[in-house]
Amino acid sequence: METIEFYNGHKMPKVGLGTFRVANNEECKEAVKHAIEAGYRSIDTAKVYGNEEQVGLGIKEGLESTGLNREDLFITSKLYFEDFGRENVAQAYETSIKKLGLEYLDLYLVHWPGTNEALMVDTWKGMEDLYKDNKVKNIGVSNFNAEHFEALLAQVSIKPVINQVEFHPYFIQKELRKYLEVQNIYMESWSPFMNAQILNDETLKEVADELNVSTAQVIVRWNIQHGVIVIPKSVTPSRIEENINVFNFELSEEQMKKIDDLNKDKRVGPDPNTFEGK
Repeated sequence: METIEFYNGHKMPKVGLGTFRVANNEECKEAVKHAIEAGYRSIDTAKVYGNEEQVGLGIKEGLESTGLNREDLFITSKLYFEDFGRENVAQAYETSIKKLGLEYLDLYLVHWPGTNEALMVDTWKGMEDLYKDNKVKNIGVSNFNAEHFEALLAQVSIKPVINQVEFHPYFIQKELRKYLEVQNIYMESWSPFMNAQILNDETLKEVADELNVSTAQVIVRWNIQHGVIVIPKSVTPSRIEENINVFNFELSEEQMKKIDDLNKDKRVGPDPNTFEGK
């Protein structure tokens, strides 16, 4: 599995399994287990997904069936609005790792910036506390834009290693990518398939046919070649395997541009400037 390296020297796989909108049931556990068996080393979940218990069981069974160690995996979860505030972060983190059956996370994210700048900054200071106490390997954010970063970085001492955001061929976030590159902060893509809406796009199908791969594989590879970490979601074993089988082909510059040109600045998720989780 190919990896990227954060500014702190820690590494993260370029492709992981997403679990957004995967119910807390046997199917979730089996998907995580199968992903580990298929070669995934990164698993992404969140408190608000409500599936940390089954993700944790899938991790446990995946480690048992492969003989891997916990240190071989990179596990992410996220802090949600009800746990904002510096004094609440540590307990929220402990709750998540307990549900997951783990002793630590490799990455813990502030899930949304919210609309209260002072509270966002105060919450991040709680994340810094976790990191300074060596309780978590890396800390980052999700759904932040450049303005959120400017407000945050002016008032804190530790920079996020990553920003997990909506990113797909209809929403290529060019300016945000440039900003993050200058800041040496990685971008990570959630919903890379736009909730499957984009898989039937004719241009993507053409590129897939040219390379004899699937449309999903084209999108995952497009993320990688943009330097964006990607966490496609699936509970179907064959698709889980397909989504990680993207390191034996490359998109040409022409194909990359053709996909970039699909951009419509179209979100499928909430606007981070106004979303409060309600």
